[in-house]
Amino acid sequence: MATKLGAAAVALAVAAVVLALNRPTHLLHPPPVPGARDRLHASRVVPVAGAFGPESLAFDPSGGGPYTGVADGRILKWEGDERGWVDFAFTSSQRKECIRPFAPELEHICGRPLGLRFDKKTGDLYIADAYFGLMVVGPDGGLATLVANEAEGEPFWFTNDLDIDESEDVIYFTDSSTNFHRRQFMNSCLSGDKTGRLMKYDKSSKELKVLLRGIAFANGVALSKDGMFLLMAETATCRILRFWLKGPNAGKFDIFAELPGYPDNIRRNSRGEFWVGLHAKRGPVARFLLSNSLIGNFALRLPISFQQLHSLFVGGKADATAVKLGTEGEILEVLEDREGKTLQFISEVEERDNKLWIASVMRPFLGIYDLN
Repeated sequence: MATKLGAAAVALAVAAVVLALNRPTHLLHPPPVPGARDRLHASRVVPVAGAFGPESLAFDPSGGGPYTGVADGRILKWEGDERGWVDFAFTSSQRKECIRPFAPELEHICGRPLGLRFDKKTGDLYIADAYFGLMVVGPDGGLATLVANEAEGEPFWFTNDLDIDESEDVIYFTDSSTNFHRRQFMNSCLSGDKTGRLMKYDKSSKELKVLLRGIAFANGVALSKDGMFLLMAETATCRILRFWLKGPNAGKFDIFAELPGYPDNIRRNSRGEFWVGLHAKRGPVARFLLSNSLIGNFALRLPISFQQLHSLFVGGKADATAVKLGTEGEILEVLEDREGKTLQFISEVEERDNKLWIASVMRPFLGIYDLN
């Protein structure tokens, strides 16, 4: 083990120096995805003025929006090209210090809204705030109120995404880790942390139940069109898990899909297919870093910045990849911006009116891709 770890140290040190000198070699880049179409560079960019990191998107019951949560704790609403973005809601009442578009050290004060979903029956917007928990705000916006911030006596540390089953009046949502907060997401991945949870909240009874534990970075969730199962992204393993809600397998889970990269949010389209945004493709460096927790933890101790470590993880290349899955987990389509000319680090893909609305937790804009 000592020999293996020593070799890892040398390899990581060399890679870190290469990236620090801004001369990444093609050996670090993730390989192309077979059958992928390099089309997303044709997307239209919609800047999020004065804000950063629109992670999730939601349209209200009357079709307004999209709405998106940004890094300073606000939820914004898009009101068209003329009016642009307007403030709709926020998750923290402590707004005095929340004046910078991107200040990770203040996220625990300002809040960090991630997954968003509207309850189409009530018009309420439910919010997975990474620091405050599951929250809700009414159709008129304003300050969101708390729904839940712990499950079975264990506080949420990294509330991430949600979906609503309106027929059953329940909300399914994820807590990515019980050890690391959102701003430590690289630590969660590289350390081998498997404390993510999938939970169910009953809106009528107010009962909250943990459905799954031991998940390696629990992330995006999406219900199937018939309500038979729920999908959940296990980001650190590049997998989509399927949790059965009904039928003979109810309460069990299996692997729905193996992906060529690290999945973030999952969103179902009107045909019952699923779009998955990949934060990055899985390259040789990331495979190596995640092959052993000792290697990953060593990487976390390297004398390099977060930006350099993240660049090392993604192979020194910012690109964009969106994957469409069928109802049985088959890959139907892969769209890329292979060179990152327009889009990078996709966190969510929402298909609406023959367009893809594309979000990124690490960029100050959205993308709109025309499917025609």
